[in-house]
Amino acid sequence: MLKKLMITTAIGGLMIGSAFAAEDMKSPSPAPAAKSTEMTQPSSSASTASPSATSAKFVNSQRQDQFLASKFKGTDVIGADDKKIGDVSDILFDKDGKIEAYVVGVGGFLGIGSKDVALAPSAFQIVAGDKSKNESDKLRLSMTKDQLKEAANFEPYKEPRQTTGMGATTRPLGSGPGAPPAAK
Repeated sequence: MLKKLMITTAIGGLMIGSAFAAEDMKSPSPAPAAKSTEMTQPSSSASTASPSATSAKFVNSQRQDQFLASKFKGTDVIGADDKKIGDVSDILFDKDGKIEAYVVGVGGFLGIGSKDVALAPSAFQIVAGDKSKNESDKLRLSMTKDQLKEAANFEPYKEPRQTTGMGATTRPLGSGPGAPPAAK
């Protein structure tokens, strides 16, 4: 129950946060003050930065309709037959904080031999856990475990390795300076 609440809260918070951020970007900024042609002493307001550049919005507590990613990871993913087919191993989001995909670990045993598959959040439905059995909420997919196993693996981005330009070159044995002459 608590896990479902936390998941629902985190997703709602992300959606609401994105909406507020988009609304802030749409609101017009105040028009700059008209400059006087007379020489005047600089005022304290002229030297301060705009409020949007220096102020940050602090969030003091989590609301009921918001989720924390830390509680979302590990959530069971079930198929249409209500049998477990995996669990959420990670969450993929863009630089603006929008959730792009839930990464689901499928197959294997205790994480060994499993593969990761990423699916858009719209592919999932939140299913309430049985409160009488103290079950946490789950995510349902309209796919089977076999379909997920056949899907393409999710590969996290890996930065290219930097090279020094001093890489070793390999030559076949018996070639190069100091090598014995080849037999005829």
